[in-house]
Amino acid sequence: MIAVCLRRRAAGEQITLAQIGDLIDRDKSVISREIARNSGPDGSYHGGLAHAAAHQRRRRPKEFRLVANLRLCRQIEAWMDDGWSPKLIAMILRRDYPHMIMERVSHETIYQALYVQTRGSLRKDLYRRLSTSRSRRHPRTGARRANSPYKEAFKISQRPPEVADRAVPGHWEGDLVMGTAGGVAVGTLVERQTRFTILLHLPGRHDAEAVAQAMIREMRQLPEHLRRSLTWDRGTELARYDKIQLDLAMPIYFCDPHSPWQRGTNENTNRLLRHWLTKGTDLSRFTANDLRQIAATLNARPRPTLDLKTPAEMLNQLLTEPTAA
Repeated sequence: MIAVCLRRRAAGEQITLAQIGDLIDRDKSVISREIARNSGPDGSYHGGLAHAAAHQRRRRPKEFRLVANLRLCRQIEAWMDDGWSPKLIAMILRRDYPHMIMERVSHETIYQALYVQTRGSLRKDLYRRLSTSRSRRHPRTGARRANSPYKEAFKISQRPPEVADRAVPGHWEGDLVMGTAGGVAVGTLVERQTRFTILLHLPGRHDAEAVAQAMIREMRQLPEHLRRSLTWDRGTELARYDKIQLDLAMPIYFCDPHSPWQRGTNENTNRLLRHWLTKGTDLSRFTANDLRQIAATLNARPRPTLDLKTPAEMLNQLLTEPTAA
């Protein structure tokens, strides 16, 4: 049926992938993947050849692709020697060979060729080109999740829609900015609508109790309508989230594991703060007054996302006109 419809398309008939999907009760994405997977180098699709190719792919045991394609191995090695990651290589191959599946590999295939014996013909030392430079793969176990202090916490998927579209002020994102390894950290809080930033002074330690105390102390100074929610990573420094929620009457939502981009406003702000809180420096030299001055300077900086208004101006407007919020 797909081949017939595609021949009708080639003959000039106006038929979409969605319409083809309706004819065989499949989503258009299924049709798109089938065409990409089984089309020839010229982009043509033949039903018989597609069926034969599908039968061949089902054969077991399957030959590992990087064993049979030494030319592709040499290309991957050259790219990795230039600092390319396996994920980037997989993306480039997919872009350059959209209709030639044997010329593409996934990033997982490359990792298996690096870490699993007899799974490929890549150089044995190529793992040194990875950002981690690990000679062995570290398995991800469920132990951390099993002992997670956030089993009962709100997930980011449970946040109300008003948080994502920035329609209502009072929704914050937070994180820690780290200095030297094992040294002092600085807590950062950013309001999503105004980009107003508060810095938490953590001079002695940045464990869960210290972070909770500092956050409660600073955010209590805000009116209730500007304390609607907080989004944070799953770091152990916020393990006392229950105390923060109770004292501030403010729900806390946690990002998915390994997903810092879900609090992108805070990530962007932390990059700006690195102008003062430089990576690798001892942050203990910053006093509470220093941090207040840094935050004031950042909050007085015009932002293109705010039509060149400053976060301080935006927050002041919310404070003086609370009913508008």
